[in-house]
Amino acid sequence: MAETQYMTINMGPQHPATHGVLRLLLELDGEIIVKAVPHMGYLHRGVEKLSETMTYNQALTLTDRLDYTNGLSNNLSYCLAVEKLLGIEIPKRAQYLRVMFAEFQRIAAHLLWIATHALDIGAMTVFFYAFRERETILGILELATGARLTPSFIRIGGLAKDIPDTFVEPAGEFVADFPKRVDEYETLLTDNIIWKKRTRNIGHLSREDAVNYGVTGPVLRASGVYYDVRKAYPYSSYDEFDFEIPLGENSDVYDRYLVRLKEMRQSNRIIKQVLDKLPEGPVRANALSVVPPDKEDVQSDIAALIRHFKIMAEGFKVPRGEVYSSIESPKGELGFYIVSDGTNKPFRMRIRPPSFINLGALSKIIEGQMIADVVAAIGSIDIVLGEIDR
Repeated sequence: MAETQYMTINMGPQHPATHGVLRLLLELDGEIIVKAVPHMGYLHRGVEKLSETMTYNQALTLTDRLDYTNGLSNNLSYCLAVEKLLGIEIPKRAQYLRVMFAEFQRIAAHLLWIATHALDIGAMTVFFYAFRERETILGILELATGARLTPSFIRIGGLAKDIPDTFVEPAGEFVADFPKRVDEYETLLTDNIIWKKRTRNIGHLSREDAVNYGVTGPVLRASGVYYDVRKAYPYSSYDEFDFEIPLGENSDVYDRYLVRLKEMRQSNRIIKQVLDKLPEGPVRANALSVVPPDKEDVQSDIAALIRHFKIMAEGFKVPRGEVYSSIESPKGELGFYIVSDGTNKPFRMRIRPPSFINLGALSKIIEGQMIADVVAAIGSIDIVLGEIDR
């Protein structure tokens, strides 16, 4: 009897940003994928080790670069971990604003995903539509943070500063307008026969496999598992907002698309609630050894100037201990595990990046699929390779 001969090929990198970071080794029986082995994680940035050489405030700037479509949420996850070690309480206004920033980032990240995922599969128009709204969000966030991608605006102890008076009006206009924009994306894709043929019953990941591989975020929820850190372990006052967790039924690429569309609608709903009931008050905790003084005070008060200099130059000491804290980032559970030896730098820091964990399930998702469906399956996971560095 003749032995079956498989062809082994390398797939990737297809993008300049994926140099050495993601390559798939595919074993093929004709056009059917028999086995897939992802080789990933060689960006050589060493964020975790680098953080251990920096003060806690300095390390914050590295978190922006993990998932560079989601800088503010990365800041939030790191700050929550450090604040837990410090045992400081954040003012309610800062908590609400943190929620709003995180949800704006979720929408912006999902918009980037739907734009590029659709483009990968051959639909170009939705790319321009989604980038139109994403640009609006980045413009709104820039009003508050002064940056588009790497804001480092959520700080240990609160925020860098309060939102300006010019922020609320464009944010409110966006919230009112956005549901109609999502309707447009749905008009282009949801009942599009070509879109359905490229995404339905493609890249199936069962509920059991999703749990066993530890995937989180929209990939997990598309498999029908009700898990969202915002509901399971509420942080930053998320328990005070009314929103739903969308779930999928068929665990395929199409369901991952539907879940993210519904999540954008829910994020918009949360932002509207924040704008409607945003409390007054400070945006920084009353922790003199951790939070630097206002700039106005620094320019007029010598004691404030000295305190500012000491915090920025020397940092602050964090009590001995270890902590794990996580949030629901657009791609799944983003967690920081920090060990403190009582100095001004993390003794050890490890990050749980959702992209790295979710990509581990890729072999299971694409085995048995046609080779033409690999791009759709990878896109449905929504990875950012900055998170995948190991």
